[in-house]
Amino acid sequence: MSMADRWGDLRKRVMSAVVLLALGAVEVWLGGIPFLLLVTLITTLMIWELGNMTLPPGLWPAVAAGLAALALLADEGWPSIPAWTVFPVVALVFLLRARIHPAISALMALAILTSGHGLFVLRDEEGTAAVIWLLGVVIVSDVAGYFVGRTVGGPKFWPAISPKKTWSGTIAGWVGAALLGLGFKLAGQGGWALVILSPFVAFAGQMGDIAESWIKRRAGVKDSSKLIPGHGGVMDRFDALTGAMVVTMVLAWAFDIPVGR
Repeated sequence: MSMADRWGDLRKRVMSAVVLLALGAVEVWLGGIPFLLLVTLITTLMIWELGNMTLPPGLWPAVAAGLAALALLADEGWPSIPAWTVFPVVALVFLLRARIHPAISALMALAILTSGHGLFVLRDEEGTAAVIWLLGVVIVSDVAGYFVGRTVGGPKFWPAISPKKTWSGTIAGWVGAALLGLGFKLAGQGGWALVILSPFVAFAGQMGDIAESWIKRRAGVKDSSKLIPGHGGVMDRFDALTGAMVVTMVLAWAFDIPVGR
């Protein structure tokens, strides 16, 4: 493999990290309504991209995106409408109209909406340190996995869906996440359990990336959209965060995640 082939997508990886870091910085300073609007915008664009890949062309992707924006704002607004009553409306559009695996498309729509909801709630209830930890896990696992996977190589993790991912890179991502959790512990921003939980969140992020790769292959597209010139779409930048956020919400429901205190 030539150097160009091995490191050809480095620029996109850097872009992903920059976008996530920028989101983290905005989150730290804003919070509240401005942060809700930012999360709603990102979530809506992701639903629109998912719709463009899976729904009939024309009006349907815009309908799904509009419903997603209304659902997220209604869920977090006042008076708040429970997510379980409004999010399924968006999923129903995909379930009834998707031309590619309707059930899976609907589940992906629910995951995107749930991650948007979770990101806002995590910031509102757990504070900025919790969101920084989450973003850090996604970034560190991606960067560690990228460089170790490209340098060491070895057996592929899931070649039928993501031919560039290797077991060495995947495991490196878990190790990097664990070290990040350790860093939070040593900095007094987390407990020892964070060292164990972080790799699970990293693995969920990796699965989010693979899930998007799978749907793109089925749709016959390289990128989720061209909203970010030269770098693809919003889903391409936030697919891992979607998986990580959903699992973080499950972990937060089952355990008291020791971060930020």
